[in-house]
Amino acid sequence: MDVKIIRSRKRKKTISAREVDGVIQLYLPMGLAREDEFKYVQWAKKRFESLQRKKELKANNADTELEKRARELNNQYFGGELAWTQICYTTEQNARTFGICNTKNKTIRISDRLLKMPAFVHDYVVVHELAHLKVPKHGPEFWKLVNRYAKTERARGYLMAIGMGD
Repeated sequence: MDVKIIRSRKRKKTISAREVDGVIQLYLPMGLAREDEFKYVQWAKKRFESLQRKKELKANNADTELEKRARELNNQYFGGELAWTQICYTTEQNARTFGICNTKNKTIRISDRLLKMPAFVHDYVVVHELAHLKVPKHGPEFWKLVNRYAKTERARGYLMAIGMGD
């Protein structure tokens, strides 16, 4: 996506961006150093790419499919005993995180980056996060639950190979 930088003398601190006809218009203060400009261009591109991925996820009913798969994995590996209030994809996780479980409100967010990975890796991350509903910390009891998934070691190896560990 192309970025058009618009500098303003009136702007002192605020930075904003919007998309117009497929071009990101990035509004910057006139006094912003040229070296800092690159950082904000990257910020704007990341922001709009994330918004585009969100639209695609919604159009493809990805959260509904994820919910369905989580129920199947819950039945297969946890006897259907786990309950959650929401499981959905997110486009806003950092590069080293593929899933997160909030054990207080029983919500699970799965990175949309997993959709580009093999199914066994995707399923591993879902099983991993589901296991947190039962055991919040990464202790022996937790890993005993996660290791019910036959491809745990293979999936962990895959994630480590791409630069992400547990």
